[in-house]
Amino acid sequence: MTVPTDEDSEQVPVSVRLGTVVPPEDPEDWTRPLTWVAALGMLAGPLAALAWLALARPATSHALLPGTVTIALALVAGAVLTGSTQLGRSWAFAGTLAAGLFGALATVVAGSALAGERLVGVASPTVALSVGAAIAGVAGALAAAITAFAVGRRVARRRRWLPPGIVGVAVAAIVAGLLAGR
Repeated sequence: MTVPTDEDSEQVPVSVRLGTVVPPEDPEDWTRPLTWVAALGMLAGPLAALAWLALARPATSHALLPGTVTIALALVAGAVLTGSTQLGRSWAFAGTLAAGLFGALATVVAGSALAGERLVGVASPTVALSVGAAIAGVAGALAAAITAFAVGRRVARRRRWLPPGIVGVAVAAIVAGLLAGR
């Protein structure tokens, strides 16, 4: 066995010098259908926000209920779809909640990017719409994640999305209505 010199250690990455790096046995395969389902689930809310804000940009912050509910429901549906691709109860909980959080963040970014106008002291209607939808969507995703954990072993794999979807959509609609003041 040869002893590595200083020249050799500079050419090797730090992560390899500190320990043994083992390549993954099965890297993520984008040809699998469930991978695409999970990816599209995480992007359902932001895509709905982009479509809504491009087609029906709100003029005022007072009439936000239809857009807020639509985007929030898309966030929850996408989160539930992503969570239903997971095998275990804990993974379903984590996948649902993580997809909801990611979708909410991307929704707010989309609303901010499409704001167009910059107002001082108040949020533009598109930002208000996206933040309200993100709050309602995360509330629904959290309720769906808890439900997904609770029914993980009791419901057949093909129908695991249904109870979390119903609970999440109901919670998101209620929260969106509360945020809009109705």
